[in-house]
Parts: sequence; structure tokens; C-alpha cells
Amino acid sequence: MADSNGTQRATASRRSRIRATGRRRKARSRRRRALTLTLCAAVSCLLLTGAGLGYVYYQLNGNLKGIDINAALGKDRPDNVDNGSLDILVLGSDSRSGSNAAYGTDEGGARSDTAMVLHVYKGHKKASVVSIPRDTLITRPACVKDGKEVAGARRAMFNTAYEVGGPACAVKTVESLSGIRMDHFVEVDFTGFKKLIDALGGVELTTSKPIDDNSSHLHLPAGHHVLTGEQSLGLVRTRHGVPGGDGSDLGRIQLQQTFVKALMQQVKNVGVLTSPAKLYDIADTATRAVTTDTDLNSVGALTGLAKSLGSLDSQNIHMVTLPVEYDKLDPARVVPLPRQTAQVWDALRQDRAIPKTALKDSAGDKGGTGSYVK
Repeated sequence: MADSNGTQRATASRRSRIRATGRRRKARSRRRRALTLTLCAAVSCLLLTGAGLGYVYYQLNGNLKGIDINAALGKDRPDNVDNGSLDILVLGSDSRSGSNAAYGTDEGGARSDTAMVLHVYKGHKKASVVSIPRDTLITRPACVKDGKEVAGARRAMFNTAYEVGGPACAVKTVESLSGIRMDHFVEVDFTGFKKLIDALGGVELTTSKPIDDNSSHLHLPAGHHVLTGEQSLGLVRTRHGVPGGDGSDLGRIQLQQTFVKALMQQVKNVGVLTSPAKLYDIADTATRAVTTDTDLNSVGALTGLAKSLGSLDSQNIHMVTLPVEYDKLDPARVVPLPRQTAQVWDALRQDRAIPKTALKDSAGDKGGTGSYVK
């Protein structure tokens, strides 16, 4: 038994060193809403206070679910550039099966309701987040699911990539769009998101105007709120209840970005807690809430990542929406603006700040719905 535990600890130790300081130099056989930061920070709170030892450590490891993206995608991927930066695809799953049935009818497949590319710059003291609208029409590459090839498609909505090919296809689609290799992916579903917010004790936000949206079940008067998990989920899903919004996914993205920054601040506040039971509850909930790539599929690996991101603060994270315009053939959809989109991805590929000119004429950062929440 001791030998077995020793092997497990050695394996966890090797994983904990993965990606802690930058990009991997060599590819390895096992490689996963900016919720990555908050989840990793929650796990770190537990381990750094000394509560995550022995049985607790292995129980938390058992909570995690991992998908081997490297094996699924093979070698047909962008180069793994070693410049000290880090790129993570963060997905919010909108499956209506199981515990998520209350949010609508299960139509046979989950979609990536939320997609953010988190780029952490060299030195890991600042980052950019690019939100990809789920209704963006793109050329989806061919993918493989359950051993069968799924043909690519033109003018396909971005979120169908997850539906037809799961996380690996979502990663492949983002890499095809950006030309940037994703180092990790993290996925959170509705139920896990709610439970995590409740375990954290809610998230503080102030609304300058009322929000009323029957579709997302959110009804908030103007003023200061400590949002429950249910209310938080309603906020990041709402499209119709915000004054000044256009009812599109673009307005919702601005709310999501504002919420993520508030959530990050809440997680930092958790660090002052002294109750091991409270910290364990947060870490247990966080590790159950996510699916990651296999390189992040251990508490040690998540903790290593969290430590490497410890200098990041919400004020040092620049959040934008992929530059888009409304599609001329279908105004309910958007299409990327080629020149501006190229500027965004080129900047991140070269580990530079996204220039303001990249957002010019984009419908993605207009509307001001984010100003109603702070």
C-alpha cells in the first residue's frame, strides 16, 4: 500500500510541475468562464493551509475528470511556441441533461454556451481574455467523435463544434480560428457553476438598473447584491432583461466578463478564511465542477497552475469580445471581421497586448450592457 501511495505521489508531483512557468518545451503523451483562475485558486486555498493532505488529497483527485486532448487531436495542430505565455480555452457547457434539465429541453447534445480564450502573458502578471460569441459563423474543421469522423462545415455556428465533437473539437476549432495552440482546456457546466458560487458564499455585484429576464429566471432590482449560485447563473445567461442591450449573445458576454472579475475578487477573499472545513467544501465543489485536459487532471497540477497565476489580479486582465459584425444574410448571427480578428490573434501569438484598433467597428464591444453591473 505504501508503494502504491508513493507512486501516486510521484505521479502527482510530476504533474504539479506541468505548465507552472510557461509553455511545455516538448509534447508529451498526456496533456485540459476565466473560471480557470477561480477554480485553481480555490484548490490552492485548501492545499496551502495544510488541509489537503493524505486522504483529502486523493479524494479531491478522484473528483476530477480529464480528457486527453493531445491523443484526440494528434499532430495536426499549431506549433507549440516556447515564449513563456500560456493559452487556456475555458468553456461553459449548456447541456440540459441530468441536473441541468431545469434550464431547458435536452435536444441530444451539449453546446459551448460560453467560450473564452485566456492568454496569460510571459511573467504571468497580466492576461487577456477573448470571448468568442457562440453564434459566430465560422468554418468548422473536420473532427473525430467516438472513433468516427464528423465532416467540417462552412457557416456553422461556433458552439456546434462542441456539440458534434466534444471538447476536442472545440479546441481544434479555436486553434483553427486563431492559429494558437491551446495549452489547456477547462469546462464548467450549469450545475457545477451554481454549486461553486454557493460554496464561495455568493458573489457581490451592484446593478445600476433592474434586470428582469424570465428566460434566465433572473429578477434583480437596482442596488447591491450578494448573488447566489442560481442568481449568478441567471446573470451570465441573461440576454433580454438588461436595459440598453440588444437581446443578443454580445450583450450577455459583457455581463459574463464583468461577473468573472467579481468572482475572481471573491476567490481572493476566500484566502483569508481560517476554517479548514470551509476551504475543503470549496475545493471539493471546485474539483467536482470541472472537466480538464489530462495535464490538469490532478490537484497537484491545478495547484501548480494556480501558484503560477498568483500574481494575476482582475485589474490586470484585459477582456474583449472577438471582433465581429452582424451577418448580412442572417442578422441573428455574427461573423468575424477578418482584419481586426487577425490583429487580435497575431497580438496574442506574439505575446503582445491587443491593440485598440483591433476592436474598431466591432459589434462585440458595443451596447454597454456591462456598465449596468459592477
